[in-house]
Amino acid sequence: MIQFTTGVVFLLSSMYGSTGIPTTVANAALAVTGTSTEKAKAIVLQDRKSVEKYLREQYADTPILVEIARCESTFSQFDKDGKVIRGIVNNKDVGVMQINEKYHLEAATALGFDIHTIEGNVGYAKHLYKNQGAQPWKASAPCWSKA
Repeated sequence: MIQFTTGVVFLLSSMYGSTGIPTTVANAALAVTGTSTEKAKAIVLQDRKSVEKYLREQYADTPILVEIARCESTFSQFDKDGKVIRGIVNNKDVGVMQINEKYHLEAATALGFDIHTIEGNVGYAKHLYKNQGAQPWKASAPCWSKA
């Protein structure tokens, strides 16, 4: 398992740069093996530049979602301790796209998205956008609608 973990760390490092992954192989091992749920959530994309780059790749066909992420979270999925960020106004809003757990956690999970990971948060946001447009983020529209 440690060989796999080391491979993942090097792969992520080559894709996102060393600042976008855990600082030690031990943290990566915890993340990959699932020993620590919070560590698993923080395996990649800790810094804002890496998150922005990732979002621009994932949302190449829907750039408004990049602007929404900028306004909602300033391109942050995790805090400095590796925990998923939560909304200031509503602590049920989580992650880079500020997906609300009360309204979306069950549906996201049923679709196979873990909104506490960046991949799941971004993927579910794309699903929401395809089905509802930008309506789920209307509260931050004064910020992102200018873009």
